[in-house]
Amino acid sequence: MGEFDNKEREEVFSKKVRAGKRTYFFDVKATRSGDYYLTLTESKKRLDDGVFVKHKIFLYKEDFEKFAEGLNETVAYIRDNQEVTEKRYEYSEHQEVSELKQSTDDFSF
Repeated sequence: MGEFDNKEREEVFSKKVRAGKRTYFFDVKATRSGDYYLTLTESKKRLDDGVFVKHKIFLYKEDFEKFAEGLNETVAYIRDNQEVTEKRYEYSEHQEVSELKQSTDDFSF
């Protein structure tokens, strides 16, 4: 089995976030030795053929603090230098999108 082949890894926790045309998955999984790691997945449906395209990042616990620092610094830079309209989306039974409220995100671990 390859280093990044996680098909047999135990899923400990999962959070699905729908944001407009994209869906993000935050999945906590366990290694064989029981250590947790995080996979971040972006899924977006291609308009031309309807296929879902996924991009995945593996984040290990020893990198959480540095990752969070980098993410927070980058988000702060964008917020300080450009107006950002943050939206929350709610999906009805018919998958219609409606704006709920403005949010402030805290990416600290």
